[in-house]
Amino acid sequence: MSETKNPLSAAERTAFATKIDAPGVRRLALHLGVLLLTGTTIMIARSPLVVGLALLAHAVVMTFLFAPLHESVHRTAFASRRLNRLAGWLGGAVLILPPRYFAHFHLAHHRYTQDPEHDPELLTAKPVDWLGYLWLLSGLEYWYRSIAGLLRRAAGKADAVFIPERGQARVVTEARIFLAGYAAAIGLSAALQIDWLLWLWVYPALLGQPFLRAYLLAEHWGCPYVREIWRNTRSTVSNPAVRWLAWNMPYHAEHHAHAYVPFHALPALSQRLAAAQVISPGYANFHRDEAPGLIQRGGGG
Repeated sequence: MSETKNPLSAAERTAFATKIDAPGVRRLALHLGVLLLTGTTIMIARSPLVVGLALLAHAVVMTFLFAPLHESVHRTAFASRRLNRLAGWLGGAVLILPPRYFAHFHLAHHRYTQDPEHDPELLTAKPVDWLGYLWLLSGLEYWYRSIAGLLRRAAGKADAVFIPERGQARVVTEARIFLAGYAAAIGLSAALQIDWLLWLWVYPALLGQPFLRAYLLAEHWGCPYVREIWRNTRSTVSNPAVRWLAWNMPYHAEHHAHAYVPFHALPALSQRLAAAQVISPGYANFHRDEAPGLIQRGGGG
């Protein structure tokens, strides 16, 4: 385990670790409610400007279903296992990121954060030049990796180093279920000659992924390859809208230090610790002020 500062007392750990359903239910219901509003606007609006703005909003909010997927991996979105599982499958389906596979990937990332030999996030090289930076931000690298990985696992190859042998069969089955679901959705859309799938999922997925890539790059890019969480992970000061959208994950160092803490308790945890490494007051600032220097240094780290 990585070294942390400001350790909590046993009583504090118990209090912060308390899981309840209500905050997650409210957050997920509102998240889906916004998608219902933007999706309806896309399908019924006549003004190209309104459709464009609604499509952009839908894209960003839909792509950030990554947040409940992420929380479900830690089983902290809800107290209920069933609700965590539902959130995981919902976010995973939208992002072509099956939750069982992602759980193996992400928990290995937590265990080996910024370890070049074992952190699976480092299997995807961070940008070392502007071309690589734009390629990563485009989301195209992600879609290639996700679709190729899904097809590979559906073909029975789930031998990534972070997937234990005992879990490989379930990961393969999961990939086949996802692939069958996508094929059924595409086939149904073609048979009924409707374009909802394009406007409510495919176009938004492509349009929204760069926003998620920009957000995720700020979490560890350029942090040193050390074991100490408060150095290998960043928290980012951001506005309430971004914190809502990302389910409080801008408190990322706090999350890595105490991954058992539910998303709704992270602001209070951050105030208690007051020790996270903060890079800049916002993600736009990070990409404007910090990214050029990281690229100049060949990616930092």
